[in-house]
Amino acid sequence: MPDAPNDIQALIDLMARLPGLGPRSARRAVLHLIKKRAAVMRPLAQALTTVADEARECLVCGNIGTQDVCEICRSEKRATGEICVVEDVADLWAMERAGVFRGRYHVLGGTLSALDAVGPDELRIPRLEARVTEEGISEVILALGATVDGQTTAHYIADRLAGIDGLRLTTLAQGVPVGGELDFLDDGTIGAALRARLSL
Repeated sequence: MPDAPNDIQALIDLMARLPGLGPRSARRAVLHLIKKRAAVMRPLAQALTTVADEARECLVCGNIGTQDVCEICRSEKRATGEICVVEDVADLWAMERAGVFRGRYHVLGGTLSALDAVGPDELRIPRLEARVTEEGISEVILALGATVDGQTTAHYIADRLAGIDGLRLTTLAQGVPVGGELDFLDDGTIGAALRARLSL
């Protein structure tokens, strides 16, 4: 968009850095915002300013909120003795959307990756070990992705926590999704589903 004024082009360039948006999508989004200035752009700008000023990571679990300790970690009802370990905040929010887990979380902030030079100290693994002891945790649920890095991280954490008396380590089941048809699944998913089969 060579004819765009500098300020507008700068906004397009910033929008193009967002995940899922390229230069074309960013240009369309900016034009839409300009056309809907009062209804969309000004409220969006205000919301961005508020979040930029107030959003912070929870000091306990790594969730994103507006206070130093998030609502989940402050809730006594969530002190069930269970911690669900997730890779990032998006995974935590997905678990909360499902509404099936009532314990607390621990956000690692990524997965172990030798190629990207991400080791245990770059993640929140030492903090997880401390929480298990400090909070008297009885079960750690490793809800990490079924990728090589996710599974490597899960095994590393399991090894680090293996010596803690009375601690149960579990992982999410993997296999056929609800509503899925076998014909559309990859071989790895079918294999995982067969290995995790249940009695009827």
